[in-house]
Amino acid sequence: MRRLLLAAAVSVGLISSAHAVEGMWQPAQLPGIAATLKQHGLKLDPKTLTDLTAYPMGAIVSLGGCTASFVSPEGLVVSNHHCVYGALQLNSTPENNLIEKGFLAKTKADELSAGPSARIFVTEEIRDVTKEIIAKLTDAMSGAERYKAIEQAIKQQVKACESDGYRCDVYTFHGGYSYQLIKQLEIKDVRLVYAPPESIGKFGGDVDNWMWPRHTGDFGYLRAYVSKDGRSAAFSKDNVPYQPKHVLKVNPHGVEQGDYVMVVGYPGRTNRYRLADEVKSSIGWTYPTQIKVYEDTLNIINTAGKADPKVAVKYASMVAGLNNYLKNFGGQLEGLHRADAVTVKREQEAQLEGWLKQQGGAENAALAADIGKLRQQIAADQANRERNLAISLVNRAQLFSTAVRLTHLAKERPKADLDRDAGYQQRDWVRIEGGLKQMDRRYDPGVDQQFMVYGLKRYVALPQAQRLPTLDAWLGEANSEAAIKAKVAALYAGSKLGNVDERMKWFSADSKAIDASGDSMLKLARAVQPQLKKLEDEGDARDGELSKLRPRYMQAMIAWKDSQKLPVYPDANSSLRVTFGNVQGVAPRDGVSYAPFTTAQGIVEKDTGVEPFNSPKAELAAIKAKAFDGYASPKLGTLPVNFLADLDITGGNSGSPAMDANGQLVGLAFDGNWESVSGDWLFDPQLNRSIQVDVRYMLWVMHHLDHADNLLKEMGVPAK
Repeated sequence: MRRLLLAAAVSVGLISSAHAVEGMWQPAQLPGIAATLKQHGLKLDPKTLTDLTAYPMGAIVSLGGCTASFVSPEGLVVSNHHCVYGALQLNSTPENNLIEKGFLAKTKADELSAGPSARIFVTEEIRDVTKEIIAKLTDAMSGAERYKAIEQAIKQQVKACESDGYRCDVYTFHGGYSYQLIKQLEIKDVRLVYAPPESIGKFGGDVDNWMWPRHTGDFGYLRAYVSKDGRSAAFSKDNVPYQPKHVLKVNPHGVEQGDYVMVVGYPGRTNRYRLADEVKSSIGWTYPTQIKVYEDTLNIINTAGKADPKVAVKYASMVAGLNNYLKNFGGQLEGLHRADAVTVKREQEAQLEGWLKQQGGAENAALAADIGKLRQQIAADQANRERNLAISLVNRAQLFSTAVRLTHLAKERPKADLDRDAGYQQRDWVRIEGGLKQMDRRYDPGVDQQFMVYGLKRYVALPQAQRLPTLDAWLGEANSEAAIKAKVAALYAGSKLGNVDERMKWFSADSKAIDASGDSMLKLARAVQPQLKKLEDEGDARDGELSKLRPRYMQAMIAWKDSQKLPVYPDANSSLRVTFGNVQGVAPRDGVSYAPFTTAQGIVEKDTGVEPFNSPKAELAAIKAKAFDGYASPKLGTLPVNFLADLDITGGNSGSPAMDANGQLVGLAFDGNWESVSGDWLFDPQLNRSIQVDVRYMLWVMHHLDHADNLLKEMGVPAK
């Protein structure tokens, strides 16, 4: 049995049994809040949830951006519809649009590859390696030296951990206060099994996104395959379904109001411990700027997509993501303003520094001084934000970023693996190769040129001191939009990287061959890459400084919270977390109160026949006839669709299984209410709610509408 280990400074004496639902907890922390878990209704022994090889934790997997869970002994995994959206898009054409009509493989032979870059990660071990990572760090180190020392220590830990079929990564907690080594089985053959049509899986679309009431069937299925000897292997017709050690049991009766529910998954990023200055910057610059960029990007894609349906299919996944972020950022702004977040953070920092002063002593004075240095470093980083954004937008053009990546890879290949830049080690080559192979399915030269023009227009507006000499030399006198367009058109005309065979040729090429290439995009990348590398090194040096200062801030924060007997959970960082609470509604405003469940009747009420409220006719007829096949809730008297719970989740939790008090599957987390969007910065237990698709609606759609009874049988769901 592998137990999770957590840095003692974080796990001992910091968790209060009186804690409410706030927190994305590491599994190892759960025994420390056992009383609270039991109070909310958990029937499992919390210690069981610390064992990644036991039920139910052994069934939870990552898709590398979403969460999923095994639901059959034959490697079947369930996640959100929007998490399998990329696989649908990859296998779609305008003539056979699987996004619109859905997909069901009646046999395993009918299943489709989710793409060479699709992955399922099964976490098997988490181990604290803080001592090993910080062993050689000294106060005398510069930021660059510190960054390099940490990077080398991480690479050494990863190398010692990784073996055939396994991927290991070191995750940073509390800004560098602790480091955890996470070992995962990396399954490389992932196949699309089933997804309902978009009119169910994305019902309500971007109109309903982040809103309640919600009526979305956001679920879909993939399958994990391995070689016949059980090893991780790339896609092959000879591969066989992976046999997981554990699969989630499905509770077809679901949950009711007040019931305990928990979500286990891989939340991406939260900012609960960021400083007031960072909150202010996000409100004043980051979110407004990103909103404008995303709106402009969507306009480019949508205009091109109206003229050519193939473009719409190729960029469907990007459009879905951009629309999601666009609405999210609007919610972040509104929520941060509503909470007066900058004032709240400033008051918290003042209280912390007041406590440090009250405690006295040289160490507490040093901590207070380092918090001041952290503020200075944050301010210095903000001075380069326009430059960093402009260059990232230029690099968003796939042909240019591909050329830069190939050029960089060629320079790194001759080095010893531990000396290669992160992202270009041998372990990363298969991902780079997969991206090069599937680029055609998500690339249009016309749209890509417009992306590059957009980035360059922002770039030429930068102060001269922030510009790149080699990029300026290539641009010449091209400062107007028309001149930039002409320059970019000529650049694309002189490159063959839009062809997959050409990309694969350069994937295995050395620097000498690339230096001799006449390909216009490779020539530009070769010229610009050293200066891009210089900017990257400068960024690493700043990160090195932050890696010294953020842990000091967290050291002070943890000590302060400990003095109040308050719990400390780490910010989300894409590692495995558990969040818990109860099924309940929300009252977001005066005179407004929402019930915890939506039902099938709401689908009929919302239906307009026009996307995104265009339910299948068969679904509307079945709802009107109340043909719910025994999946209706006795308490509600009808079929539940989505439900609310006071769970603390964020992006990356998409697809996370919602489990009942016995650890059985009762739904999938897929969204939050509008008031919860700013919860990445500040959690409000009165307003923050997660939205789950109810397992009863999932099973009904599978059985009654899409006739996926082969999958229900495989999952052990009783026949209807």
